[in-house]
Amino acid sequence: MANSPQARKRARQAEKRRSRNASLRSLVRTKIKGVVAAIKSGDVEKAREAYTQAVPVIDRMADKGIIHKNKAARHKSRLSAQVKNLAA
Repeated sequence: MANSPQARKRARQAEKRRSRNASLRSLVRTKIKGVVAAIKSGDVEKAREAYTQAVPVIDRMADKGIIHKNKAARHKSRLSAQVKNLAA
């Protein structure tokens, strides 16, 4: 347990950040799952709409450092390819 006032404050800040980051990571996963579900349903328009909603969220989380930029790029690339294959 933190003993000094500075360490106690740092522990409080770390806990706040941890819970906020977990929430934002969860949001990214939810958006990705929404795109995957739309792809599996076979509805091209629904998949495109879900993809266009997911991309800004993924980019924002990469900018904030919640997920790594390469991970964000990988998710966007794979989802985009799947949506394009569905349309073809």
